[in-house]
Amino acid sequence: MKISILLPYKENFTSGKAGAVSLFVNDITSKSYYKKNTFIFGNTQSNNPLSKNYINLDLTNKFYQSKSKQYVKTFINYETKINSDLIEVHNRPNYISLIKKKLNKKIFLYFHNDPLSMNGSKKIQERIYLINNVDKIIFNSKWSQKRFFINLPNEQLLLNKSAVCYQSSSKVKINFKKKEKIITFVGKLNRAKGYDLFGEAIIKILNKHKTWTAEVYGDEPREKLFFQHKNLNILGFKTNKYILNNLKKTSISVVCSRWDEPFGRTSLEATSRGVAVIISNKGGLPETAKNAVILNTLNSQNLYRAIDNLIKDKTKLINLQKKNYNDFIFTHKYIANIIDTIRKELIDKSSLNQFNIKKNNIFKILHVTNLNQRFNGRLHYNTGRRINNGFVRLGHNVLTLSDRDITNRSKNINDIRGKKTLQKSIIEANLYFNADCIILGHADSVSVETLDFLKNNNKHLRIAQWFLDPLGKSGPDFKKNNLRIADKQKFLDATFLTSHPSVLKKKINNSYYIPNPCDVSFETLKNYKNECSNDVFFAMSHGVHRGELKIGKSDDRELFINKLINKNKNKNIIFDIYGMNNVQPVWGSEFLDKISNSSMGLNLSRGMPVKYYSSDRISQLIGNGLLTFIDRKTKLDDFFSKDQIIFYNNIEDLSYKINKYKKDAKERKRIAKNGNDFYLKEFNSTLVSEFILNKTFDIKSKKKFVWE
Repeated sequence: MKISILLPYKENFTSGKAGAVSLFVNDITSKSYYKKNTFIFGNTQSNNPLSKNYINLDLTNKFYQSKSKQYVKTFINYETKINSDLIEVHNRPNYISLIKKKLNKKIFLYFHNDPLSMNGSKKIQERIYLINNVDKIIFNSKWSQKRFFINLPNEQLLLNKSAVCYQSSSKVKINFKKKEKIITFVGKLNRAKGYDLFGEAIIKILNKHKTWTAEVYGDEPREKLFFQHKNLNILGFKTNKYILNNLKKTSISVVCSRWDEPFGRTSLEATSRGVAVIISNKGGLPETAKNAVILNTLNSQNLYRAIDNLIKDKTKLINLQKKNYNDFIFTHKYIANIIDTIRKELIDKSSLNQFNIKKNNIFKILHVTNLNQRFNGRLHYNTGRRINNGFVRLGHNVLTLSDRDITNRSKNINDIRGKKTLQKSIIEANLYFNADCIILGHADSVSVETLDFLKNNNKHLRIAQWFLDPLGKSGPDFKKNNLRIADKQKFLDATFLTSHPSVLKKKINNSYYIPNPCDVSFETLKNYKNECSNDVFFAMSHGVHRGELKIGKSDDRELFINKLINKNKNKNIIFDIYGMNNVQPVWGSEFLDKISNSSMGLNLSRGMPVKYYSSDRISQLIGNGLLTFIDRKTKLDDFFSKDQIIFYNNIEDLSYKINKYKKDAKERKRIAKNGNDFYLKEFNSTLVSEFILNKTFDIKSKKKFVWE
């Protein structure tokens, strides 16, 4: 990979007078994997650049009135010859439009200052332009990043378009016994940096603690702030190397800026040298030193107290020094690796190479499905939670959004159905979470525009859906359910169905069958061990969200069940039926209480049987140890043997087998146990979730899934 780095115009890239941007670029480039193919462009009148990678841009063309424009145009001329893979612009957002017009290249933009103070990013429209035209925006602090996104429309907030990458320092061995009684101040000697506050405080300190000295590095020709004391040494401007060497013996460093510093290189470098740091609570300063003494109210008296307390409490002083040193991780190599990773992710065209997918990868999964939170636990036992449990058991990082709960509580005059709020919630969640994949479970309200937006801004993002409802032609909502599945197909990497994909009205690529998963934390009963008071359990409803029977509504299952009951009126079969014949459906823990009293269960779904389809009833029946009866036309005998589940051909066959296994308790319990053991082992939520991720990410696994 070839990289061209463009410094700000007139940025000093010399070893003696380099500023923060030049030091950062030089330090990171020296440790980068791509350092041999990195070119640093600037305009510095010096024969002593920091690096051999540096190319000075001589501005000889007087045609351009603006030196900055001439500078960028000259860079573009060089770049057309070098033809780098990536252009990185530092601290000049106003350069981007000039470069973008002439070069079709990947571009990074680094902010070393407050974005709202810089030409090219002050206005909302300018920042939106940058988001849309820059491949990555890198900030030197979370504070700077937050500033950039102030007042932007929510749909523009894309975490994968930005990153925070702190400045860096070397880390050398420190002998804490050689620390001297020195207090340092580094920076411009002006009021913005708080030098006046430091001066007032330090004179008092040196008068009180006569064995201590203070060293000041910096100058300021525009402001004349004079402080004198025999133990106060004003050393003027010194090279970074000189200051770092002196920090090794320093005990306390003060960074008391009045202005919101986007970052604080001085405090960062002080921690790398094991110095106790006192900082003001301004801008990104608190991010530079994990164990700093922070002045929330900035004045000379509070600064004096903070220094005085550290001098008097020697144990605290030493502890802060050692904590700062031990906790320091932002070495040049560490930051260079972060930036190199971002570079590689951008340039690498293959998402498989991008993720380097292996069997034990930890993915960040945004799982959007209905968790039914608004029903206060009544519908806790659902497939969405089972699949979610599987992702978590596999060790993945899962963020779950309950789509229908969001739309339900967000309805208002400006968002009649709550769908606008849902789109915003998904985009903002992914901003902060930056998912590797999004899994949709019956999330019909998620718009294709939202998926398009997310995909366009992260080419490596994978999206998949799972779908549980019946798809048979004679079943309920055949056309509607097929349309629901196909609606988002353009943006999906995989689709998972509880019917065989062959029953779809129209073929969908990358569609797979999954069984209804059981879960060891949900399916906890072992009915085959018990002497149950009821024989056959069956439960249905007129819709899980309704929760109760709807007057005048029925379906063909009621006819089947009533006919089955009538056939066995005089045969001593005790049926326990819910959701029909004026018996309300049961939910939650009441469902478990009721099902625990039956030795057998009927798995009967709406409509004519289709290949492999069943509602999640199957996992509740077999998973809780009931001997389960299933229509043979479902073809589920492709997976289950007659020693695990009882398949019936028609209602007469079913009636015969119910009576047979009521009488033969030993055989009934044996088969029920076999079915329970098999289902919990082979069709559990962990395996189903692993299968979903394998297919979504094209992971080749040696593991054999029974249903595949």
